[in-house]
Amino acid sequence: MREKLNSELKKSVINKDVVATKTLRLILAAIKDRDIVVRSDGNQDGIDESEIISLLKKMLKQRDESITLYLKGNRQDLVKTEEDEINIIKQFLPKQMDEIEINELVIEAIKINDAKSIKDMGKLMNYLKEKYPTNMDFSKASKIIKESLIQWNMINDDIKDEIKNRIKLSEIISKKINLKKKTDNSFI
Repeated sequence: MREKLNSELKKSVINKDVVATKTLRLILAAIKDRDIVVRSDGNQDGIDESEIISLLKKMLKQRDESITLYLKGNRQDLVKTEEDEINIIKQFLPKQMDEIEINELVIEAIKINDAKSIKDMGKLMNYLKEKYPTNMDFSKASKIIKESLIQWNMINDDIKDEIKNRIKLSEIISKKINLKKKTDNSFI
C-alpha cells in the first residue's frame, strides 16, 4: 500500500495533478504521523495495512462531513475540492460492500449470534468488525442491525415461533433432499 501511494504521488507530480498531489501528500503525512506514534510504543515497522485502510476511511468520513458543512454554507468550490479528494482516497481502499450485501451479512450475523434485542447490537458489531474489517461500512451496518432488531422485537412471540419452525422445517427438508440425491447417485 505504501509503495502504491508513493508511486501515485510521483505520477501526480509528473502529471502536475495538483489535487492528487496534495491529497496523496496528506495521506502519506498522516501515515507517517501514525508510524511515529506506534514506533514510540516499540513497533519499529509502523502501522500495518489494515491501519492504513482505517486511516483512509477516517479521511473519507472527514471529507463527507466537510461536504455537508460546505453545502450548508453554499460553498460549491470547496465541495468540489472535497469530492475530488474523496475520489482519490477511494482508489486506495478495497471495494466497499453495498447495502444489499451488508443487509445479507447482518441477517447472517443475527442468526449466528442468536441476537434477539438491541442489547445484542455490540456483539453483532464486534462480530462483523472481526469478519469484515476493511470492506464494510459499519455506520450502514449499525443502522441495518438496529432496524432489523427493532422489527424483530415488534413481531409478537407466536409469529416468531412460527417463523423459527418454518426455518427449521425448511432446513430439515433441504437435508433430506440432499441425502436423497446422495443415495440416488451412489447406485449409478
